[in-house]
Amino acid sequence: MTPICSILWVGRGDGSACSIVADAPQLDVAWVRDAADALSLPMHGFDAVLLDAADADDALAELRRLTRRPRTPPLLVRVGSESAQREAELRTAGAGEILLRAPDADPSEQCASIVACVTALVRDARERLRPTPTRTSARRRAAPGFEGIIGESAALQALFGLLQRAAGSRATILLTGETGTGKELFARAIHLHGPRRSRSFVPVNCAAFPDTLLESELFGHVRGAFTGADRDKKGLFDAADGGTLFLDEIGETSPALQAKLLRTLQEGEVRPIGGTRVRRLDVRVVAATNRDLRGEVERGRFREDLYYRLSVFPIVVPPLRKRPEDILPLARHFLSLHGRRERKAGCTLSSEARDLLLAYAWPGNVRELENEIQRAVALAEPHQTITPDLLSPRLIGFLEPVQAAARPGDTLRERLGRIEAWLIRRQLDAHGGRRAETARRLGITREGLYKKMKRYGIR
Repeated sequence: MTPICSILWVGRGDGSACSIVADAPQLDVAWVRDAADALSLPMHGFDAVLLDAADADDALAELRRLTRRPRTPPLLVRVGSESAQREAELRTAGAGEILLRAPDADPSEQCASIVACVTALVRDARERLRPTPTRTSARRRAAPGFEGIIGESAALQALFGLLQRAAGSRATILLTGETGTGKELFARAIHLHGPRRSRSFVPVNCAAFPDTLLESELFGHVRGAFTGADRDKKGLFDAADGGTLFLDEIGETSPALQAKLLRTLQEGEVRPIGGTRVRRLDVRVVAATNRDLRGEVERGRFREDLYYRLSVFPIVVPPLRKRPEDILPLARHFLSLHGRRERKAGCTLSSEARDLLLAYAWPGNVRELENEIQRAVALAEPHQTITPDLLSPRLIGFLEPVQAAARPGDTLRERLGRIEAWLIRRQLDAHGGRRAETARRLGITREGLYKKMKRYGIR
C-alpha cells in the first residue's frame, strides 16, 4: 500500500489542477498563501513543501525565506516553462525538484505530474535519512573529486553536480555567496577536477591590494613603468598560463581595472604596465564575490559588459544556514582537525552543544563554525566532551530566552512571547536599531515588526 504524503502547498496555483490535487488519494494537502504563512506553521508535520510560484524570481525569493528555517522538508518548486533556463539557480537555492507549469496541459495530467514528483521527492528524502553504512561512500562515488568537501545536504549535492559540469567547461565561472562559505575551496575543486589540474591554480584576493598595486600583480610591469619598478615583473595571469586564475572579491575592483580585465578576457592577451607588446595566454578564470553584482551593475558600480563576461557559468554557493544537515559533519571534521593541531585528540560534542550548533544561524558560515570549534578545542582537555559552557557567548545566548521563559504558571503564548521579544531586541541591537534591516533578517515585513514591537513594549 502506498503511504500518504502530507504536503504543504505554498501559493495560489491554478484552480483546476489544485482541485484535482486536493482530491488525490496519495496526498494530504494543506494550503497557505505564501512563505510567511508557511513559516507560521510547524513544518516538521509535512513530508514535503510544494512552492507554486509565478516565475523564477518569485520562486527564488520564497525559497530564501523557506530555507532559513533549519530542517525544512524537501521542496518541490512549480514555475512557468520560461523559468527552465534558471533551473540551476533554483536547485542551488534549495529546490529538490522543479516542475514546469504547462498552461495548456490537461489538469489531470498536471495532477499526475505533481503527485509523481512529490512522491519521488519524499521517497528520496526518506532514503537519505535511512542510516546505512554505505551512505557516505555512495555519495562520494557519485561526486568524485570532491572528497575533501565535507557535507551531505541536498543543497551541497546539487552544488557538486554544477561543479562537475563547470570543471569540464571552458566557460568563465562566477561563484557568488556570502563571506565564509568556502568559495575558494569550490574554485580549487573545479580546477582539480578539470583538464588543467596538472597546471597552476593561482588565487588572488582583489580586496587585499590597492588598485594600482593589484593591476601590477595581475598584469605585471616593465622596468621603469613607475617609481620603484627597477626590473621587469610578470603578473599572475602569466603565472596561471595553462592553468586557472581565481579572482576572489572581484566586486572590489575599480572601473579602470574592470576595463582592462574585460579586454584580457575577450582577447586572451596581457599587456604589462608600461609595456608596448602583448602576450597571448591560455588562462581559465574563476571569479568570486559576496556582493550582488547584478545590483552593482544597476547602481553603476560594476561594468555590465564585464559582469556578463564573468558570469557565463554562474554558481551560487549556499550559506550554511540553508544546509543545516552539514553543520554537525563539519563540526566533527573541525574537532578532529584542530584536535590534532592542538594535541587534544578525542574531543566530542555533548547533545546540548550539538543542539546549540544546529539552532545558531551562522552569519559567518563555515569559517565562523571552524573558529567556534577551534576555540572550544583550545579551552578543552584531551578526550573531553564539549558542553555549552565551552562555546562562545553568542551561541550560549540562545539559552537565555528559553530559561527566562520557563516561569511556572505562564501559558505557552506568554513564554513564546518572551522568546520572540528577546529575538527582536537582539536583532535590533545587531543592526544598530535599523528596523528595515531587522525586519529583513527576521523574515517579516516592517509593518509586522512595528506591531510586534508595540505589543512587547520595545522602543
